[in-house]
Amino acid sequence: MISTGRADRLIRAGAAVFWIAVWEIASLLIGEELFLPSPVSVILTLLSSVTEPVFWSSIAFTLSRILIGFLVSLACASVAAVLSYRFTFFAVLIDPLVRVIRATPVASIVILVLVWVRSRDLSVVISFMMVFPIIYTNLLEGLRAMDRDLLEAADVYRVRRMKRIRYFYFPSLYPYIGSALSSSLGLAWKSGIAAEVIGLPDGSIGERVYEAKIFLSTPDLFAWTLVIIILAYLFERFFLALSAWIMERSAS
Repeated sequence: MISTGRADRLIRAGAAVFWIAVWEIASLLIGEELFLPSPVSVILTLLSSVTEPVFWSSIAFTLSRILIGFLVSLACASVAAVLSYRFTFFAVLIDPLVRVIRATPVASIVILVLVWVRSRDLSVVISFMMVFPIIYTNLLEGLRAMDRDLLEAADVYRVRRMKRIRYFYFPSLYPYIGSALSSSLGLAWKSGIAAEVIGLPDGSIGERVYEAKIFLSTPDLFAWTLVIIILAYLFERFFLALSAWIMERSAS
């Protein structure tokens, strides 16, 4: 018998093959790569790009800036959530800012921020701003959902702060941290790339995407889009695996 996990992987693989086949058929029916290149054409374009130094330098540029924006946002949002949990006035003070950021379209924020920062730093700022409300809201919700009786017991038995964080806070917050990471990691990539397409910093993935569009090189456009999807997936899997590892270590 096929195990449940293996059956699930086979189903997912079959679904992927199905949509690739649909893509290939649609490309053949249209018959014009300017509008819809075939999967084979996109893969060949991608393999050709992999051999060029500019391909890897563009990935390194964009990856480093989105990573910086995400990590700084993670740290700042965590501190803000703790302050809001401890001090009501701080929660009231920061709430309008968080609501405004969440409600404002990414394109509007990109154009506004571009007035104040260099295009090379744009993806850092945008990734930071888009991720901050998600992480802040999830962590604050998790802190407010903590078991009060458990915390009072920790006070009674004078449990040290580091042990409280390790054995009480981390296990309780882990579902909220996982939810925040799942929601924010993909958004960090989407918003960061969108910022680059608008700001066009030299040597970025956004610049490569824009050039492919300007020169009507649809296979290049699809190839770079595929690269973005793969990087976003790896980015998300890495941080989710890292957070799970940290939780396992803290519990042992």
